[in-house]
Amino acid sequence: MYKWIDGHNDTILRVDSVEAFLDGNDQTHIDLPRAKEAFLGAGFFAMFSQGLEGMPDFSEHKTDKGYKFPLPDPLPLERSQAITNRLLSKIIEVEKHSKGYFTRVKTTVELEECLTEERFGAIVHMEGAESVDRDLYSLDVYYEAGLRSLGLVWSRKNDFATGVPYHFPSTPDIGEGLSEAGKALVRKCNELGIMIDVSHLNEKGFWDVVELSEAPIVATHSNVHRLCQSSRNLTDNQIDAIGRSNGVIGISYVVNMLREDGAMDADIPLTTITKHIHYIIDRIGVDHVALGSDFDGATVPESIRDVTGVPGLVDRLREEGLSEEDIKQVLYKNWIRVLEDTWKQ
Repeated sequence: MYKWIDGHNDTILRVDSVEAFLDGNDQTHIDLPRAKEAFLGAGFFAMFSQGLEGMPDFSEHKTDKGYKFPLPDPLPLERSQAITNRLLSKIIEVEKHSKGYFTRVKTTVELEECLTEERFGAIVHMEGAESVDRDLYSLDVYYEAGLRSLGLVWSRKNDFATGVPYHFPSTPDIGEGLSEAGKALVRKCNELGIMIDVSHLNEKGFWDVVELSEAPIVATHSNVHRLCQSSRNLTDNQIDAIGRSNGVIGISYVVNMLREDGAMDADIPLTTITKHIHYIIDRIGVDHVALGSDFDGATVPESIRDVTGVPGLVDRLREEGLSEEDIKQVLYKNWIRVLEDTWKQ
């Protein structure tokens, strides 16, 4: 098993204590002991700007065909910054107590070292730009603290863009495009070398990013709309655009973004995940697909269960015909290429 990079997790949001992450626990999908067991070398650690409060409860918003979760209200800057700062502080605290094993990754050289040495790399990601002021002063501060990846939105509207609400069946063509502040944010991220994540972004905003950004287009945790008609998934036209930009799509294990019926039922085989991976490969090539679990941010299949289930997924891809070089592309090479093309260091 090769070491690999995961495109998205919400683990730091659910870590009760540094010890629980470093020594192991039975509450989260990822901790350091299980990460080592699963050969996880690095991951994008999300600072989710709203915290646990307000996470969607799909059971309350069922429809005859699926679900229709309303778009949450915007978040105030002060509250979002308080949550983001607390989560960033927790990442730094884990790093300090890990005896050099857990490290914030700020360059691709450091990232590659985590794949060859006894180290675990945390790429600091902001999920939803609610913690960034409209003048973008705080973005410089977060960058200096290690921020290297930013999702413009979660599934709500903010000063910069509009996220897709959780709807099934639905397309991502919901709402308006980027605001002028959002366009300035894209340009500033390009200038600093912060990767822009289009997951959760609506379709008009997506096309604005495609037009504006000088970096590869990346969806860290999104799936194929043709296979599951969730508003969170990517249409064929979006997938093609990501391929043309030399970008990458991190396939998520969120059950209601995988299943054809959009249900929350976690009793699905690994082939439900690999079907999305093969779709991307067949359409735009193996250079443009990776893993983007969304561990600790959603319900995942029982066939995966937690981070220790990923080696089984890799074995399944082998059985389905992926070569060893293809598997390396999916596990880590595609992430490294995109970050080399995006980061300034």
